[in-house]
Amino acid sequence: MDRFEAMTAFVAVIDEHGLAAAARKLGRSPAAITRAVAFLEKHTGARLLHRTTRSLRLTEAGERFAASCRRILAEMDSAELLAAGERSVPRGVLMVTAPVVFGRLKVRRYVDALLDEFPDLQARLQLVDRVVNLIDEGVDVAIRLGDLADSNLVAVQVGAVRKVVCASPDYLAKAGTPEVPTDLPDHRCISFSGVSPNETWTFSGGKRGHTQTSVRVRPRLTVNTADAAIASAVEGRGIARVLSYQIEEDLKAGRLVLLLEAHEPAPLPVHVVYPEARLAAAKTRALIDRLVPGLRAELGSPLHRSAA
Repeated sequence: MDRFEAMTAFVAVIDEHGLAAAARKLGRSPAAITRAVAFLEKHTGARLLHRTTRSLRLTEAGERFAASCRRILAEMDSAELLAAGERSVPRGVLMVTAPVVFGRLKVRRYVDALLDEFPDLQARLQLVDRVVNLIDEGVDVAIRLGDLADSNLVAVQVGAVRKVVCASPDYLAKAGTPEVPTDLPDHRCISFSGVSPNETWTFSGGKRGHTQTSVRVRPRLTVNTADAAIASAVEGRGIARVLSYQIEEDLKAGRLVLLLEAHEPAPLPVHVVYPEARLAAAKTRALIDRLVPGLRAELGSPLHRSAA
């Protein structure tokens, strides 16, 4: 059996969550898909899937092998498309990853627009709040928030976002407005672990200072998603700390107001990141050519620039 064909079947089983669904996707019989997986298990000498009558999941070895399969298939796909003239017309499968909320609010519409423009293009948008290994997972383009680790990837900065403190007008009318960070322990706070993973919020020393001030807040609520923290803040349940892009619409609508702007830490850089080899493919170039200027325009607004 051809190993690339078997890898395609194996990845389809993972993506479709089952042998029968993978068979339907690939237009093959379930028995053929089962043989492909068995072939790979025999070839690697490792069990790749835990299978029961009701469930199917990857083994530890299967997880590592699946990442390698995705990388190899993506490289083969790119090579074949380039040979067929894909340098000029975007086609094939475009793999994109971004943080969950940033991807939903900022990236998805660029991918959708690209799909509308090029009918032979498919896309997979993976929204996860973790650093994805672009090479191992066959990703073409990623959005990264925060400082970047050293790597061989190409990184283009498109702007920055602020760590902001906010509350609803109703909450402030009842509880008062904090003037300095050290006022926060006297307020009802909402902790979002994605921005402040503990109960200590760090601020700058103000417009004229470069020192840091750390304040230990006493959150009444701690959540692991920005949407939950923002919803509670909008409902007047306390003061939240999130990222500026996450509350653009709530600020415009007056549902939230910014607090302690003069004490914010330095903004977090936002980069579009991709493996240099991927740029040869028209699908990658097409997205980057739209995403970079688009995000630069959006993140260039005063909301996302440092207030200090």
